[in-house]
Amino acid sequence: MQEEVKQALESVRSHLRADGGDIELVEVDEVSGTVKVRLVGACDGCPGARFTLANGVGRVLRERVPGVKHVVAV
Repeated sequence: MQEEVKQALESVRSHLRADGGDIELVEVDEVSGTVKVRLVGACDGCPGARFTLANGVGRVLRERVPGVKHVVAV
C-alpha cells in the first residue's frame, strides 16, 4: 500500500510545486487506512491547505489506492 500511496502522491506533486509547495509522506497505517502527510513550502500554513488536502490530495489517494480512508496533515 505504501508504494501505491507514493505513486499517487507523485501525480499531485506537480500541482503543489506549481504553487511553490510540496508534500512529504510521513506514515501509512494499513490497518486504519490512515495516511499522514506533511505539506511543505508555500503549502505549509497556506489558508487553502485544508481544502487542498481534503479535496485534492485526499480525493486522489482515496480514488487510486484501495484501503485509504483518511488523509491527515501532520
